[in-house]
Amino acid sequence: MLIQIFNRTNQNMFSYRPLFEEISSSCEKVLKLPKDLEISITFVRSRTIHNINKEYRNIDKPTDVISFAIQDDKNTNYIREDLGDIFINIDYAKRQAKEYKHSYKRELAFLFTHGLLHCLGYDHMNEKDEKEMILLQKKVLDGIIKK
Repeated sequence: MLIQIFNRTNQNMFSYRPLFEEISSSCEKVLKLPKDLEISITFVRSRTIHNINKEYRNIDKPTDVISFAIQDDKNTNYIREDLGDIFINIDYAKRQAKEYKHSYKRELAFLFTHGLLHCLGYDHMNEKDEKEMILLQKKVLDGIIKK
């Protein structure tokens, strides 16, 4: 999977590329995906993601991660190679890492995986779908990063 990283923060986020490549490779294996897919990740701060959330989702507050899927059906043949865009809020990632008592790296890995699964058509709008998504997140991250 080709991963494009854009950084709109003052932190060096490009050092996480190997982690995201490992996660995307795991996702390809777990979900039996073609290897020629593409995803973009943009790292932002709370103010930026707040504006994105308000403009595109009509939600007037910041959040941790937002995904914009090109196709939103998990039962697709991936006609398009581009899966979509993931925006990760590094301010929330830092806060949530402390709150959940795990590393910042672990939180970034979780947010990327969560966003990637959304771009692959998975969601958590009901209990059944939420259980499926949580199980997939665990399978993808298993062995990559400790909880």
